[in-house]
Amino acid sequence: MHAVPPVPLGRHREAEQRAHVAELPDGRQADRMSNIHPVDLRRWCYVPGMHVRAARTLERLLEFYTAPAAPLAGDPAERAAALFREVAATVPAYAEFLAEHGASTGTPFGELPLVTKESYLRRYPLASRCRHGRLEDSDTIAVSSGSSGRPTVWPRSVVDELAVARRFEDALVHSFGGHERRTLVVVCFALGSWVGGMYTAAACRHLAAKGYPVTVATPGNSVEEILRVVAELSPGYEQTVLAGYPPFVKNVVDEGARRGVDWAAYGIRMLLAGEVFSEEWRELMGRRAGMSQPDHDSVSLYGTADAGVLGNETPLSVRVRRFLAAEPAAARELFGDSRLPTLVQYDPMIRYFEAVDGTLLFTGDGGVPLIRYHIADEGGLLSRDELVAFCRRHGFDPGDGDDRPFVYVFGRSLFTVSYFGANIYPENVAAALDHPGLADDITGKFVMQVRTDADEERRFCVAVERAPDRPAAEAAELADAIRTTLVRLNSEFANYVPAAYQTPVVEVRDPGDPEYFPVGVKHRYSR
Repeated sequence: MHAVPPVPLGRHREAEQRAHVAELPDGRQADRMSNIHPVDLRRWCYVPGMHVRAARTLERLLEFYTAPAAPLAGDPAERAAALFREVAATVPAYAEFLAEHGASTGTPFGELPLVTKESYLRRYPLASRCRHGRLEDSDTIAVSSGSSGRPTVWPRSVVDELAVARRFEDALVHSFGGHERRTLVVVCFALGSWVGGMYTAAACRHLAAKGYPVTVATPGNSVEEILRVVAELSPGYEQTVLAGYPPFVKNVVDEGARRGVDWAAYGIRMLLAGEVFSEEWRELMGRRAGMSQPDHDSVSLYGTADAGVLGNETPLSVRVRRFLAAEPAAARELFGDSRLPTLVQYDPMIRYFEAVDGTLLFTGDGGVPLIRYHIADEGGLLSRDELVAFCRRHGFDPGDGDDRPFVYVFGRSLFTVSYFGANIYPENVAAALDHPGLADDITGKFVMQVRTDADEERRFCVAVERAPDRPAAEAAELADAIRTTLVRLNSEFANYVPAAYQTPVVEVRDPGDPEYFPVGVKHRYSR
């Protein structure tokens, strides 16, 4: 990695004069600080009269800008316990929360009460959930999407962005080779108070400041602006990263193709977050965007408004997931479910995960620090060694990769529908609609629901969005593909639902249909 130490403050002009030009392996040149020891750099964080907050921020920035793109060293459990003790001493709401549950700093970490939105976030005032009760110590405010209820406010600081920037750095370096290639990152998430777009832009700007050849463009979720930015800027870069919500990125690529955009010429990569997608979808987007290395060309981020990005796909995790997608019996054995989850690696020194009763907890620092926060995502944890060994026992060698553990995430059960006692998940239906024979005529968005007809017969129904400028897909063909895929992937569906009721009622709707596919809002796959 060619990380560049931080540029000194303006008052240290003599240090700037000691910078020299160094040749990088690919022939480019970059300013490198040559004669300054890291200890000297650290001293710059403390200047007489400087506000303590500024000094602490500079120190944390220095740690990030001078660190390699690698997991942090140390004992994750001890780091989480140390954060707990510090939060108990400095965050008024958490101290009160502990007392109400009969817990204290002497309580073993694994016995601490779980923090939830209902028991903690919605019970205590926002300021009291911050250190020393000081909301004003946060630089900005982010807002969750509110997909499970009313939106939640999350205070943030520049320092909080660094944990997220590490996950973007891992994707940029180890998946995209962005330390060696001029890279344009196009932020296709919505901007404003919603967390995804602003966090992505901030994290990638940190990477640019660290010395990577990265430029960030922020057109937001406007297809017209994205295509304009790509046409104008992408020819000057070796690769272009489209960062966004998977269905929206697909819309961008499809609309660009309709307008004659040669995506393959721009070295497209995809940085995706917000929902689980199938490996068929990854294949489909690879073909349409000219991406030829599935384990390196797209990265899914597991992120939440609660704590930013928690983990990211790696080449190793993608290879494993692709193997499991082709072997549903092995996937069910490993995950205990017919769904194929998002599978990512994470740094336990930054986000400390636990699995309890099939759901995930994490502990992590932030503007509102969270200790054993029950995020309510269904999933589990696996070590690198046990996952690789599992694959090898089933005849596939995925390689070794790095030592970081894995977290797998199904999402939240509130997005399922129940039919004859069988849980049907959006991931099951998506796997059917992403096949090449069907995908050209639809956008990939759908809404599933169970309706009762006049005779009180229950029917599984799926509304599917037609692709712009394409004829309506045959509803019968879509229904048959969904039934076939559900029977193959979902053992509950295959065994619980009578054969006469397994074929869904499919309705093809126009793009942007206001009832099922309204424009400009986060899509929901079930109702």
